[in-house]
Amino acid sequence: MSARDATVIARTVSRIVFPLILLTAFALLLQGHNRPGGGFIAGVLTAVAFALLMIIYGFDYIESELLGRETDGAVAAAFTIVTDNSLVFTLGLALAVGSGLVAMVFGLPFLTQTVVFLHDLPVYHELELASAFVFDLGVYLVVVGALLTVLTVVGAE
Repeated sequence: MSARDATVIARTVSRIVFPLILLTAFALLLQGHNRPGGGFIAGVLTAVAFALLMIIYGFDYIESELLGRETDGAVAAAFTIVTDNSLVFTLGLALAVGSGLVAMVFGLPFLTQTVVFLHDLPVYHELELASAFVFDLGVYLVVVGALLTVLTVVGAE
């Protein structure tokens, strides 16, 4: 399906909903180490947002408009998107495993987390920096990379 095959309503709704889905995913990612949410559900929501664009606009749109690259057709665009998603997956896996290994460097068990509180900040007053966020970010990238690879491969066929 290309952008000209989708209805005006579908294109308009997807343009409005896409940033809202990404904003919700970002909020869930940030609160994941303290409240329900985290890397997995944020990654699923991000993949759903990009799946919506793939369905409504096609692979060519994602390649040319979002990534700013020239394409030689939908199959070539799908191949480059799969390559990008594989890199996202690999980076996420390295980040998640690396966050666990850092604790071992300090003589603690694998995936031991720590928290640092920053006080008297101008806007936030108090900010919590948790090492669990790095793990959540890794999980997020793994889920986004894996789901978008599957969606791209299936969608290209």
